[in-house]
Amino acid sequence: MKRRQMDHQWNDMDEAEFIRKLEAELVKVYRFVEKNIKDLNKRCLQIEAIVRGLMANTTKNTRRYDEEADRLTEILFDCNDMSKFLQLNATGFEKLVKKHDRYTHMRLVPTFKKEMLSEWSLDRLTLQFDVLVVKISELHDICQLHGNPRQTYNYVDQTAFERATAKYWVHPDNITEVKSIILFHLPVHVFNQKKQYEESDMAVSSVYFDNQQLGLYTGRLEREPGAEAIRLRWYGDNEEDVYVERKTHKAAWLEGKSVKDRFRIKQGLVNDYLIGRYTADDLVEDLRMKANGKARSEAVLEENHFVASGIQASIKKKSLQPMCRVFYNRTAFQLPGDQRLRISLDSNLTFIREQGHTQAHWRRKDVGIDYPFRNVADEDILRFPYAILETKLQTHLGQECPAWLTSLIESHLVYEVPRFSKYIHGAATLFKKNISVAPYWLEEFSKDIRKKPMANIGLSRSQSFKPLVNGHHRQSLLMMYEREMQKPGRNMPKSKSLADLFSVSGSSRRHDRQHLAIETGEMANSRNAPKDIMSRIWNASTPRLTKSFLKKGNETPLLPRTRSNLVKKIEPKTFFANERTFISWLQFCALLLTVALNLLNYGDLISRGIGATFIVIGAALCIYALIRYQIRSWQLRTNRHIIRYDDIWGPTVLCILLVVALMVNFYLRFSTLSPTTYEDLSTDQ
Repeated sequence: MKRRQMDHQWNDMDEAEFIRKLEAELVKVYRFVEKNIKDLNKRCLQIEAIVRGLMANTTKNTRRYDEEADRLTEILFDCNDMSKFLQLNATGFEKLVKKHDRYTHMRLVPTFKKEMLSEWSLDRLTLQFDVLVVKISELHDICQLHGNPRQTYNYVDQTAFERATAKYWVHPDNITEVKSIILFHLPVHVFNQKKQYEESDMAVSSVYFDNQQLGLYTGRLEREPGAEAIRLRWYGDNEEDVYVERKTHKAAWLEGKSVKDRFRIKQGLVNDYLIGRYTADDLVEDLRMKANGKARSEAVLEENHFVASGIQASIKKKSLQPMCRVFYNRTAFQLPGDQRLRISLDSNLTFIREQGHTQAHWRRKDVGIDYPFRNVADEDILRFPYAILETKLQTHLGQECPAWLTSLIESHLVYEVPRFSKYIHGAATLFKKNISVAPYWLEEFSKDIRKKPMANIGLSRSQSFKPLVNGHHRQSLLMMYEREMQKPGRNMPKSKSLADLFSVSGSSRRHDRQHLAIETGEMANSRNAPKDIMSRIWNASTPRLTKSFLKKGNETPLLPRTRSNLVKKIEPKTFFANERTFISWLQFCALLLTVALNLLNYGDLISRGIGATFIVIGAALCIYALIRYQIRSWQLRTNRHIIRYDDIWGPTVLCILLVVALMVNFYLRFSTLSPTTYEDLSTDQ
């Protein structure tokens, strides 16, 4: 484009050729990724057939389950590679079209998005990757349990939730990788397991309510006691059942605790409920009739009545109306029926203006779940650039953050954004003129949230091209779980998950959880090997990791101070360089000691004093060089840094000592340099 602009004015022929080449490249990428997705699905179906056959067999073949789990891991890694390839090309096309518009002053962006991407949609391919990840998670969970049924918990349609939540941004380059890491510890949660998982099952749509003054926005942003967020939510393309939800910050009826409560209502009754024609009493009566004479807890009915009446009163009192639609594709991770630990990853986050489109209905009819909503006007829509990772822990039930999750949220793959709110962000961007205070994270968009990759975090491959998860093979991740299961006298269900195990074995202290290491055969050999001087001194008070470190009782789990799982292979030349440095110091010390011995043996009183000083300096330098050599050698083997590799003070102190010794020698010998001294010597002779 630059060359042609410099050669001649960009004309219609140039534009037609550019569009033709752009579309050809887009089709090439689309078909290539589509073909690879089909191949990955075919491999996944083959493994599924094998796994179903193993489950039908009464004889449990654990080795075959492990083999299929390894094959699934390979598919997952290939899926991650293809996902990154697709994301890279999607970004490339977007930047290419923007540069075209800037250089040629012709508008191609609308045509590219509404025509080319509508026919060759890269976003649809992204959703297919998400569906594939869900399928891999289901099969991997079966293989991990060796075909044994997972212990499930009785699911209760709760009306109130108490959770400790934390939210993080995930760059599009890392979305599939983060999902892959989580599914090795928690399975993907599929709400409706009676049907095959589809792309539409990931869609979550919410309509948030507020008034013209954005009173709920202000209250949530300033975290006022009793501040509410009211929304209507539905999942997938099922518009029959709508959840009416309310989030309350420091609820007065819960002694200042924050809570989310909700109830379910038919879509056809939403309008009547909002205007007060359908009351909380009507809701309770419908719930009783729906029970068909079955016993239904009065406490549940009272909770539904309390929530429905409270939300209805807020809508009337505060003059609330639909303001903002929030859409995203959610992948949730949790044990079936167990909500103590729940992780959700929301991608394709989109904010759509609802205000002005509420004629006789509570939501827009022209917006479905067909992301990226090309039919919506640009002034009414905002597409969020990152995915949202949200961790939800029911700490009041004793759930703690497991060690693997701590490692993930402290890694380069996520970017923490405390107190991030989807509605607050949507309202602050779509209704800029109506807000007085903006959330702090709007300034974060000017930064690049990507961080420098950390060692042994994420998906990688070994030198033999084997998949590694956080620096470990898949079997290594399960080693602690298998050891715990094999212990005699342990009354633990076979369906216990890695998440449960790690939350037990990980120390409650944050820094102890970071040092959780899984011992491999190579590490066991190195543990029993003779230790060097530095290792003996540093680990003198550190107990060794034994097979019984998970033993029940009052004993605290003992973990090694050295992060053995982060030890990297060091080139031999690095050790030889450390050895050459040590030998160079010894050579200098030997020269200095030789001079000192000559002065001590063949000199006068002054010479012997200087020689003794040089001997002390030379001996001190020998000890110093040995200590530095041992410390450097230990740091190279353990990848632990306590001092710098380069020596700043040693050469400096050595030069100062030598200069001082020479100055003292010169001062003491100065009187012997006068002419009278030589005359006296001649007279004496």
